[in-house]
Amino acid sequence: MMLGLLLARAGVAVIVLEKHKDFFRDFRGDTVHPSTLQLLDELGLIERFLALRHTVVRKLEILTADGPVTVANFSHLRTKYPYVALVPQWDLLNLLAQEAKCTVSFTLLMEAEATRLEERAGAVTGMYYRVGDEERLVRANLVVAADGRHSVLRDGARLPRVENSPPMDVLWFSLPRLPSDSENVSLRVGVGKMVVLINRFDYWQVGYIVPKGRAQEMLVSGVDEITKGLAEVAPELGDRVNELKSADQVKLLTVQSNRLLKWWLPGFLCIGDAAHAMTPVGGVGINLAIQDAVAAANQLWLPLRDGKLKDADLQAIQRRRTFPTVVAQALQAAVQKRLLVHVFSSAAQIKLPLLFRLLLSLPVLRDLPARAIGLGVRPEYPSAALAAAMKASR
Repeated sequence: MMLGLLLARAGVAVIVLEKHKDFFRDFRGDTVHPSTLQLLDELGLIERFLALRHTVVRKLEILTADGPVTVANFSHLRTKYPYVALVPQWDLLNLLAQEAKCTVSFTLLMEAEATRLEERAGAVTGMYYRVGDEERLVRANLVVAADGRHSVLRDGARLPRVENSPPMDVLWFSLPRLPSDSENVSLRVGVGKMVVLINRFDYWQVGYIVPKGRAQEMLVSGVDEITKGLAEVAPELGDRVNELKSADQVKLLTVQSNRLLKWWLPGFLCIGDAAHAMTPVGGVGINLAIQDAVAAANQLWLPLRDGKLKDADLQAIQRRRTFPTVVAQALQAAVQKRLLVHVFSSAAQIKLPLLFRLLLSLPVLRDLPARAIGLGVRPEYPSAALAAAMKASR
């Protein structure tokens, strides 16, 4: 949606397909980080975005046996928006779609499911999609797969990828939230268990982190193990844990981590989770996907507008975005190895090493986690040429 908006504003004809009738999907990632807030500002959308109901997160905490430890304090970042905004993803998508529809070169097709690529003479020339029982074809100079970690288009292109091995899956569910509850996003760590609590105004979005392969076994026997573990690590939720009565209330996120070795074919490009599935650690997936979109728009708007797209343009996007992807996945893997594996294998409540706690108190090192999560290695913004083209076409 972001790529479509940017290209359409620059005068490129764009069609975006969404296979569902709306954007509502519960338990989608909803973290909008400082880099994305700055981008929305530059696009003139920040006031409309901040008018959406949202939660401001200024720090991330881990609650351990030694008490709460702040691992990322975004208020120290030297940026206009030193915080993470939690906004339902469907609200963000609706905002971007409404803005994109203001341009004559943008078309959004709902309930249109991408099915396969059209290829001729070794190049992708279009895409088939299904509307109801009818399959249709749209031809294009470029087809972009932004259809997530289970991308049909990417798989159809048979692009090679490397798989990582995240040691966890996540069980998502909701519990009531009281006005007196904390507003911070927190990671609760207990003996052999971890829980993430995300403030959703009237309810908590709860992520119960389990070792890879254990989720189905736990759910077969109901939710007793989950409610017992949750009561141990978040006792302040009290009787509210009993609101979780059935496995039907729980959604399993099978955590993946992978990246394509090649993001493109002639006439075809993968971005976001289709190019690199991220784990939930740090909530960076959405923001990396948006940064992919901006980098792609910076590279593609002129050759697409002038009908002069070359393979080198697609190669350039992969070159630019591979490094931040590799770094983000390496950091996620390090956290998973040092924290998750330790928690799952421990028979006692973990304590963060004193040296680690001291390092987090030093200003130079203290801000590194917030920068890595909030801004990333290579934040992307519209180039001067793209910004001028968008301004001229409005």
